This record gives sequence, C-alpha cells and structure tokens, in this order.
Amino acid sequence: MIVSSLCLRPRCTMASRLLLLPALLLLFCGSVRPISFQLSPNGRKCLREEIHKDVLVTGEYDVSEPHGQGQVRLKITDSSNHILYSKEDATKGKFAFTTEEYDMFEVCFESRHPAGAGRAPDQMVVLNMKHGVEAKNYEEIAKVEKLKPLEVELRRLEDLSESIVNDFAYMKKREEEMRDTNESTNVRVLYFSIFSMCCLMGLATWQVFYLRRFFKAKKLIE
Repeated sequence: MIVSSLCLRPRCTMASRLLLLPALLLLFCGSVRPISFQLSPNGRKCLREEIHKDVLVTGEYDVSEPHGQGQVRLKITDSSNHILYSKEDATKGKFAFTTEEYDMFEVCFESRHPAGAGRAPDQMVVLNMKHGVEAKNYEEIAKVEKLKPLEVELRRLEDLSESIVNDFAYMKKREEEMRDTNESTNVRVLYFSIFSMCCLMGLATWQVFYLRRFFKAKKLIE
C-alpha cells in the first residue's frame, strides 16, 4: 500500500513533508455535505452507518419549526439498541460520542403531533455527521499545542493517512476472514456431499437386496 509508506512522522524533514502535501491535498477535495430530508407529521426516518472501533463521531442537526404543538425526537442507537444520544424536543443542536466496537449505528428522527391537531406541513431536517479525522477540531489542537498553520495541515494529513491505512488493514482482515469462512464452507460441503453419496449408495444397495428377497419369497424369480 502506497499510503502506508508515506513519510509523515516527526523524524521526516520539512522538505519531505512539503513534497507530499500536494498529493495528499487531493484527498480533501470532497467536502462533507449535510443531509437534508422532509419529515412528515407523526413520521419516522432513520439513517444507518457502519463505523469502526474507537472512532469519534460528531454531528449537528437543525429541524425547522413545528406547526402547532408538535415536536421531533432524536435518538441514536447501536445494533444492541443501546441509546448513545437522545433528545425529546430536537430543534437545533450538536452531539458527540466515541464508538466502543465496530458496529452499525442508527440515527432516527421521529415526529410527534397530538391527535386532532389537523394536517401539519412537513418539517425540514438537516443533519451533518462527521467521524474520524473529519470530526477532530484541529483549531483547538493548534491552540493547545501551539502549532503553526502548516503544521496543523500536516497533522491533519498525517491523521488522514493513518485512517486510510487502518481502513485498508481492516478490509484486509475482513477479506482473510471471509476467505477462511469460504474455504471452511467448501470443505464442509465436500464432506456432506460424500456422506450423502454414501447414504444414497447404501440405501440403493439395501433396496436391491430387499427387492430380491421379496421377489424370491413370492417365487417370481429364482
């Protein structure tokens, strides 16, 4: 992997880092864009995403003003239905949490309107979620560690390269696990096929001897 061989460690010279800067800046061309959707009265919409272990997840949400006495509930859960964040009257705010395991996380917006309130218009929901390198606040890091703008950008690129390397390592691990599962399944299918053939051959042999004895008993054959 090319990314794993990049020289972004403190022992590298500033000149080496500057040579890598133009290439890695291409990775930042795709900016994170918020997700927006319409939420109908008493409706529910959820977004799911798989996130790795020990990854910081941050988000901002903005819900348009409800009609009448309605409100929108925001709830973030994992695959075990553990609540990571919950807000009963979600209008505008932020949330943050760190994942403990690789898991599927679900972000749900649920509209609640009282009965008999009449038909209410849909509400606009804007959600902007970030995780990993995107979620880090490098401005605070620069203030704490007193870094220069170029050093902050290099720190960002270093974290991004490490994130990419970790993703490749995880995909390689998953590929090895899937290959092992595939090979194990093939071996089991082979043994099961051999066992099935032996059973069929044994059953066919038994039927031949049984029918032969039956026909001899009826004196149909000698």
